[in-house]
Amino acid sequence: MPSAFKKALDSGKFVVTSEVAPSKGTNLEKMAHHVELLKDKVDAMNVTDHQSSVMRFPSLGGALLVKEKGGEPILQMTCRDRNRLALQADLMFAASRGINNVLCLTGDSVMLGDHKQAKAVFDLDSSQLVAAVRTMERGKDMAGNDLDGGVRFCAGAIVTPEANPIEPQLIKFEKKIEAGAEFIQTQAVYDIDNFKKFMDYARQFDVKILAGVILLTSAGMARFMNKNVAGVMVPQNLIDEMAAAPKGGALKKGIEITGRMIAQIKDEKICDGVHIMAIGKEEVVPDIMSAAGLL
Repeated sequence: MPSAFKKALDSGKFVVTSEVAPSKGTNLEKMAHHVELLKDKVDAMNVTDHQSSVMRFPSLGGALLVKEKGGEPILQMTCRDRNRLALQADLMFAASRGINNVLCLTGDSVMLGDHKQAKAVFDLDSSQLVAAVRTMERGKDMAGNDLDGGVRFCAGAIVTPEANPIEPQLIKFEKKIEAGAEFIQTQAVYDIDNFKKFMDYARQFDVKILAGVILLTSAGMARFMNKNVAGVMVPQNLIDEMAAAPKGGALKKGIEITGRMIAQIKDEKICDGVHIMAIGKEEVVPDIMSAAGLL
């Protein structure tokens, strides 16, 4: 049976997903609060997998928590930390517990995180992981052996529409679709006109696209991302707008800007939905959705 998220994608509605980050430790109260807050407002929640290579509670455990709380989880899996044996094993465990959405990621460099001495694996890349999901759905593992009980996933991947140059991203994008990706969540987009150009290209493929939107909390954050996050470019006019916010009002301004962008994406039918990344401020996702006219 298709997952609730898959049904939402196929329904033609404007789909909304958001991220919930597992804790740095075993105290899951804050994450559980965020899940309770969002489960009836968004179509699904991505559970991040050691985001930015920072060690946290496992995404698989977080996805189980979302499921237990009555939410719809999207399990994020990076190829950075596990070889094909561990990835396939985790997919089987997830499927056995009713987790049926997965976002396949290659993963950030360990040098960005808090365990710089860790050894990265990268046995597979994200398109190969998508292909592995499809192989397992046919009742086989990656070595061609029979599985006693298969899996079924709504599988997705990511793309960076503002990468410069864009051509390598487009090649990866097509490889992920050829491997079987059903949905694509993008890296943060702030230049809507530039995103429209990407969508003009992407619309030739049978895949659902959710535009990634990251909440800005200060002008300094925007400048930091421009300098340090590959494929993210916040236009100067948005930086100026954030900088002009009254003292103590930057978060409110960021919510307003994010809501405005989502409303434009929805009203102009630019893509199939949005993926909201509040990065540690998940409690304001409902405010963003209200600002966008979604609640």
